Amino acid sequence: MTGIVTEASGGAAAAEPVRIGEINSYTGLPAFTLPYRNGWELAVAEINANGGVLGGRMLEVISRDDGGKPDDAVRVANELVSNEKVDVLAGTFFSHIGLAVSDYALRTKKLFMAAEPLTDAMTWEKGNRYTFRLRPSTYMQAAMLVEQAAALPAKRWATVAPNYEYGQSAVTIFKQLLKEKRPDVEFVAEQWPAQGKIDAGSTVQALAAAEPQAIFNVTFGPDLARLVREGTTRGAFDGVSVVSLLTGEPEYLDPMKGEAPTGWIVTGYPWDQIDTPAHKAFLDAYQAKYGDYPRLGSIVGYTTIKSIAAAIEKAGSTETEAMVDAMKGLKVDSPFAQITYRAIDHQATMGAYVGTIAVKDGKGTMIEWTYADGADYLPADDVVLKRRPQ
Repeated sequence: MTGIVTEASGGAAAAEPVRIGEINSYTGLPAFTLPYRNGWELAVAEINANGGVLGGRMLEVISRDDGGKPDDAVRVANELVSNEKVDVLAGTFFSHIGLAVSDYALRTKKLFMAAEPLTDAMTWEKGNRYTFRLRPSTYMQAAMLVEQAAALPAKRWATVAPNYEYGQSAVTIFKQLLKEKRPDVEFVAEQWPAQGKIDAGSTVQALAAAEPQAIFNVTFGPDLARLVREGTTRGAFDGVSVVSLLTGEPEYLDPMKGEAPTGWIVTGYPWDQIDTPAHKAFLDAYQAKYGDYPRLGSIVGYTTIKSIAAAIEKAGSTETEAMVDAMKGLKVDSPFAQITYRAIDHQATMGAYVGTIAVKDGKGTMIEWTYADGADYLPADDVVLKRRPQ
């Protein structure tokens, strides 16, 4: 798939556009990536309508589908850099794909704005000079959820997560952080279904057999819907607290409609309830352009492009080393709140909404939610320095 947002017309004398090479799993997870594309297209349109960057250079995005495969992602990244001569790379969804593109960025010394991949390794163990990450990491979102998980009376916990980098990272850090707050808890079962291929019946049966008092869930997309349906049918969640990463995001919550799992503690995006001026402006512009409501992916795509544009303006150049230096400490206004890209680990302080799922008017929604500022859920600098190569 190729999607190109061209520069505004300006004749032969128009300044050379800034070319952004964007890579994502459009065919692999359209529920998230298509709204994400809408988000970055909206940001490009806004920036270009206001004169572009650097006094008149338009943004041009050249988009490629990675097919959900790390090798394909690296191949198309190389095509974007070598053939399309892009100034910066951006995107990716799955953590293992993000890590592959990050390694390519390091080898070729090309700025990579990682939009979505959540693994902690992205900015810590495998972090590098050329990679920055927007979304709150598994550490950050686990820390947000642990605050509420630790307050539950449950002592016996089970986990269920997709068996790849993101799921493994999320479970590892959740267990660590929960044990730090509640040394009395024990983890009595772990289930690791293959991403996109969950056998929900056997997974739920194995979880129930361990008789947990609480479950930490990391599945998403169609796997999540199957898990919820099977667990509800079997009564596996009756009397069991569930803490669930990402489940409040409309990409995953909305398809379940009235079957949404009530009472689950989740991170997500209650788009229809946020009344801040920044979010209202984004919501109005998004609905005017697409006639649809935004998903969390829309926020990610939009803020990814806004971040790149802000870095270019701060650098005064599209030269890679200047943009990399500009990214460190960069502040960007997002529809959620102003965020900062930390110099110490290149992680943005973007937050997430934490709340509980309820069903209203036949569909799932988040209630009793709060915005958790990402800056409040990162470890001390000395911990980061131990985990990130210097």
